[in-house]
Amino acid sequence: MNNSKQTTKAEMNEIELVIGKILRIGVIISAAIMIIGLVMFLITGNSGYAGNYHPSSFKEIFHGIVKLKSYAIMMLGIFCLILTPVLRVVVSIYSFYKEHDMLYVYITTFVLTVLIFSFFLGQ
Repeated sequence: MNNSKQTTKAEMNEIELVIGKILRIGVIISAAIMIIGLVMFLITGNSGYAGNYHPSSFKEIFHGIVKLKSYAIMMLGIFCLILTPVLRVVVSIYSFYKEHDMLYVYITTFVLTVLIFSFFLGQ
């Protein structure tokens, strides 16, 4: 039984390291995408959209990315930044499941469900 606890503790330490890496990599990727969009904006001098219009839906952002509009690329970077902690919630569900802590699995799954619904309702 003691060996099982040591294995679980080692697995939890490994999962915590993975969570830290996910957060760091997510922030770096998001920042890189936003910097690319900013550089494109500085080079071209416009956002790719007329006046004060900015894309607000996933479809508009995707079409802007395909057309290499700088503001749409910066919005993709912000979207990736928002998704980074959501991915952390997903990994946390796995972590709690490995610990056999079903109460926290249910709570974290509920949090993930609320996050997913908020993305769709926010459109």
